[in-house]
Amino acid sequence: MNDPGPLPVSRRTLVAATAAMTAPGGATDARAQGTASSASGQGMPVSLRVNGQDRQLEIDPRTTLLDALREHLQLTGSKKGCDHGQCGACTVMVNGTRIYSCLTLAVMHEGEEVSTIEGLGSPEHLHPMQAAFVRHDGYQCGYCTPGQICASVAMLEEIKAGIPSHVTADLTAAPALDEAEIRERMSGNICRCGAYSNIVGAITEVAGTPA
Repeated sequence: MNDPGPLPVSRRTLVAATAAMTAPGGATDARAQGTASSASGQGMPVSLRVNGQDRQLEIDPRTTLLDALREHLQLTGSKKGCDHGQCGACTVMVNGTRIYSCLTLAVMHEGEEVSTIEGLGSPEHLHPMQAAFVRHDGYQCGYCTPGQICASVAMLEEIKAGIPSHVTADLTAAPALDEAEIRERMSGNICRCGAYSNIVGAITEVAGTPA
């Protein structure tokens, strides 16, 4: 094997240059600062209709819908639980369909209708599902409650539309609104306090079926 000869730079020079790149104020830090600047400065324009109001944002295209709602619009009712689509605390409705807002980018919903817990009702005028959760004590710590309520409202609309679930016995008939259907359809929303029976009671009350 032929000897390639001496390297164009010494090992000492290479180590020193690498250290400078990764030190505070170096190239790595500068890139990080540039990314943060992009996120808060000249971002991508996005138009959303949130709770009946048109909202204009200029955000980093990597911003999730959850972060856009919480950090840019100060709608903090939607909670960041797992941030991996596993707990349902961030559930909102987009064009009437419930989604995990931590798993989707805000720029993907240009011009779409986003409904959060703030848009369902107010302390003076509660949405029927909110009032039912209060009556049935469908919460304890309350962290999952906004996502539970948004999912409950959307879930009842899914049943009205005849959309089956994994436990729907007859796919040719309208899904029955029973406890098995409710528990299956709400299984993506975790309540770590374990208030599931009370949540089912609240949903069945709003649906007009016996609890």
